[in-house]
Amino acid sequence: MTYPSYTTIRYTKELNTGMNKQMQKPKPHAGLRHVALYTKHLPECVHFYSELLGMKLIWQPDADNYYLSSGSDNLALHRAPANFEPANYQRLDHIGFFLTERDDVDHWHDYLHSNNVEIKATPKDHRDGTRSFYCADPDGNIIQMIYYPL
Repeated sequence: MTYPSYTTIRYTKELNTGMNKQMQKPKPHAGLRHVALYTKHLPECVHFYSELLGMKLIWQPDADNYYLSSGSDNLALHRAPANFEPANYQRLDHIGFFLTERDDVDHWHDYLHSNNVEIKATPKDHRDGTRSFYCADPDGNIIQMIYYPL
């Protein structure tokens, strides 16, 4: 015999009693603009995102925390605790940086490759008209450099 989960029971009760009619969806959010990462290689990651990718340091409250931006976004790099061990399969698949021209993909690939950045997948065209490649930051987070025709 299977039993319904607490969530299923609660949702069913709300539907049957009309409890959910009072709750209205909030106004739309302003979009995803912030990602925070633990890093075991903080100086190397700061160099990668600021010197190689061109993000600007906007705030550094202390030696363990850096906040970077390329204008409309925010990337927080936090020094990982000494006992930090990322899982074999992280929940974050990759972080994407948009490029404004198709040819920029190849230029970024060549530039990062020449700076000894680990390339995970070479530039390729995708079915949706985008073009991208993948590389890794010094902590192994996967970065996608992608041209997206807007």
